Amino acid sequence: MTSLPCALIRGGTSRGAYFHKADLPLEETERDALLLRAMGGPDPLQIDGIGGGHPLTSKVAVVAPSNETDTDIDYLFLQVDPTGQTVSDAQNCGNILAGVGVFALSEDLVSVEDPMTIVRVRMLNTGAICYLHMPTPGGELDLTGDTAIDGVPGTAAPILCNYLDIAGSACGALLPTGNPVDDIDGIRATCIDNGMPVVVMRADDLGIKGSEAPEELDANSALKERLEAIRLRAGPIMNLGDVAHKSVPKMCMVSPPSQGGLAMTRTFIPHVCHKTIGVLGAVSAATACMLPGTPANEIANVPEGMTKTVDIEHPQGSFRIQLTMDGEGHIKSAGVVRTARLLFRGQIYL
Repeated sequence: MTSLPCALIRGGTSRGAYFHKADLPLEETERDALLLRAMGGPDPLQIDGIGGGHPLTSKVAVVAPSNETDTDIDYLFLQVDPTGQTVSDAQNCGNILAGVGVFALSEDLVSVEDPMTIVRVRMLNTGAICYLHMPTPGGELDLTGDTAIDGVPGTAAPILCNYLDIAGSACGALLPTGNPVDDIDGIRATCIDNGMPVVVMRADDLGIKGSEAPEELDANSALKERLEAIRLRAGPIMNLGDVAHKSVPKMCMVSPPSQGGLAMTRTFIPHVCHKTIGVLGAVSAATACMLPGTPANEIANVPEGMTKTVDIEHPQGSFRIQLTMDGEGHIKSAGVVRTARLLFRGQIYL
């Protein structure tokens, strides 16, 4: 019986399997086949593996010490699609990133400091860098605390994720089409990439209120067909090529906030409605809200000041983001607070 070391970690509002790069096959086809089996393929419910039958619980982090002087850890995110049985490296994942610090410290990949350890992570999917501020009082990782994030029960220690230079991470520019607004299949949309390629549209332009439960939107076949038609047209103009079999861009519909936040969101990732919202998807959506003349800006509750702390509303609550602007109104950095929990470490049998 074949086995290899693995950790299962809840990072933010996602859950993933974390592996050392050295323990996986070097050849991508062989690696992906192994990961599909580990997560429970070919069954879409993943009943015979450690996946959860949903994109949010079918994620993988491949971690290795970095050879670069400006980072400690190299992190490759892989999205395993339970339905299509594919493995994609086309995007980052900020939720699973929060668990990378937990994995790095628990596996002794980074030296621990007191009272906080900064784990400098290079996201190999795009080359962007994020500093994870990990709580290590007394030189020990301590994930207990009173920070709550919507979409996760209970509380835990805060993990500050400070993203550096993520604009155009996958598409080459913050606005890859060069326009703050494009007409795509008759819908005004903002094609944006501030860490995650996202197409941001007004919910009412697509015939919904924007406050519906994810299950209701998942059952709306006409909406899903329309979104996919827009997504397929957006892919090439966002420099992503043919996205028919890719997990990006995400499709985000915004509506006026209902609880004093920046905007309400409903996001397809890309074919299932997110129960909350992804970290970098939230950053990109918030950025779209800041740009004058965009559909998102029309309905957004944008605060004053160079540093804007905003709440992106989603189906289970809200997601707080801090955006720092420069004198020209460009976003310099984005910081978010996540939590994470180590669920198990051991051997996975294949």
